[in-house]
Amino acid sequence: MPTLRSRTLGPRALKFILNYFPPLLFQRIRIVHMAEDFMSCRVLIKRSLLTRNLHGTTFGGTIFSAADSPLPVMFWQIFAHRGIQVESWLQAAEIHYEKPAATHLLMDISLSAEEVEAAAAELEERGRFRRRHEILAKDKSGQVCARVTVESYVRLPRLDSGGLSAF
Repeated sequence: MPTLRSRTLGPRALKFILNYFPPLLFQRIRIVHMAEDFMSCRVLIKRSLLTRNLHGTTFGGTIFSAADSPLPVMFWQIFAHRGIQVESWLQAAEIHYEKPAATHLLMDISLSAEEVEAAAAELEERGRFRRRHEILAKDKSGQVCARVTVESYVRLPRLDSGGLSAF
């Protein structure tokens, strides 16, 4: 029976994998920074012909896609580097558009040490945890164009799942 593998990656390798992940690559979404400890990252959404809507601004689905992957992957790698195998994914998300995005957008995503320690304690006690985060998509002048609230779900692997790591 296959077992879940928790592969540890370095920040450069993780950036490379995510930047060539087709849902991000084809929407011109790039991870431009991943912290050495996976506690923060910066996502760039490039404005292009491929990501424009009928009004010439960035398509909302592109903004939503940019917020989808980073947090679950950050949690996955934080725990993998501690030797803890987990399954992580984005369980829920909601987006509120504040203004049209007429320029490139940046999303700064970060976790605090206290938050990770609380999550680790809950993971040890209950075998799973959920965390909500608000991610701001800002244009080049620093104005918020969209607020994305994401809920990451992380759990210890189930013995009967037979799942495999994606990488």
